[in-house]
This record gives sequence, structure tokens and C-alpha cells, in this order.
Amino acid sequence: MNKIAFLAAVLTMSIAGMTHAEERRITVDAAGTVQAAPDMATITLGVTNEDAQASNAMKATSESVSQVLSRLQELGIETRDVQTRDVSLSPVWNNRNSASGDRPEISGFVASNRVVVRVRDLTQLGTIMDAVIQDGANDFGGLSFGVQDPKPLQAQARANAVAEATAKAEQLAQAANVTLGPVQEISEQVGGARPVAMMREFSASDAGGVPVAGGEVSVSVTVTMEFEISE
Repeated sequence: MNKIAFLAAVLTMSIAGMTHAEERRITVDAAGTVQAAPDMATITLGVTNEDAQASNAMKATSESVSQVLSRLQELGIETRDVQTRDVSLSPVWNNRNSASGDRPEISGFVASNRVVVRVRDLTQLGTIMDAVIQDGANDFGGLSFGVQDPKPLQAQARANAVAEATAKAEQLAQAANVTLGPVQEISEQVGGARPVAMMREFSASDAGGVPVAGGEVSVSVTVTMEFEISE
């Protein structure tokens, strides 16, 4: 009986010791960021028309969109870089919110067709935007800049994050008067490319057409690292 009690006490002490050892860790978070000039832009553009007849509204919209797509092809935009975002047809109501109680009536229809375009040659961006406006595009849903191959930037941002996390852990260990051990666990979170304040101009004179500013994009990686505390 005493032998069983002794073994139980040893097992309890071992578990407690393991738990204590697991708690002797330093955990840090750090972010690494790399900035670079963009080499790609994404435009959301479209055509919207209103007419008393639904078919007329859709026909006018479709014809303009066809002209826009043809012009994009002429300007060197590949088929893989053009994608339809949405096509819609909606009624236009009269007296819908009237306080007089009049019955709502449909007075016409609005047809819309939007596409997303990737521009891989930024020197043509202003020219492309000017051209599609002339061909009937009257609905712009946004313009964003990015990089075609973010992997090298992510690798550099990851290395920066790990270096920063390691430096923080060493500083904490020194402040606590302990010895930093090897890495026990590491995880990461990769952020997408985001615009930053520094701007690089594509003026009407060098890009042609609509003046735009490319600026820079920022790629970030956040890591969480857990280090063992050595004796």
C-alpha cells in the first residue's frame, strides 16, 4: 500500500513539474512590413442606362459594354484580365414613397452591366480609363493597386517579422534575467497588399488620358513565436 502511495506521489510531482516546465515560455508577437511600387491595377467599371422600355435600356447598355470590351482588347488587355461583375435590370418607380397615397407606378427601367479589369501595364492606365469613358462607361466602382507576384514581398516581410519577434524575446529574457531557449512554436498571419501614403504620379502627360497616382503598396506578415526559457 505504501508503495502504491509512493508511486502516486511521484506521478503527481512529475505532472506538476511538466506543467511548470510548459509554463516557462516567452511568447511574442511582431509584424514585418515591406513596401514596393505597384505593377498592377484593378478597375471596376460599367455602363448604366435608363429607358421607358426595359429592352431598350438593356440593349443600350449591352451595346456600350460591347464597345468597351472591344476597346480593351485593342489596348492589349487579355481576356483573362476581364471579368463580368454583375448584370442588373431594375424598375424606376413613381409615387413609391408619396405621402398622398397615390399608387406606385413604374416609369422606366435601369439596366447596368459592370466588369472588373486588371491592368498589368500601368503606363497605359490613364489611356485605358479615358478610352472606356469615351466608349460609354459611366459607372466606376473603384480603382486599386497591387502587385502581380506578392510572394517575394511576403517572404521579406516574414523574415522581418521573425527577426523583430526574436529581438523582442531576447529583450524580455534579458530584462527578466533568464536565458532564452529555442523556438517551440511559431505561427503567422499574412495581410494583403495595402496602399500607403507615398504617391508616385502617373500624370496625363506620361500615362495619357486620366491622371492617376500609383503610390506604393504595403505587404505585411504578423508572426507569433513561443520560446522556451532555459535554465
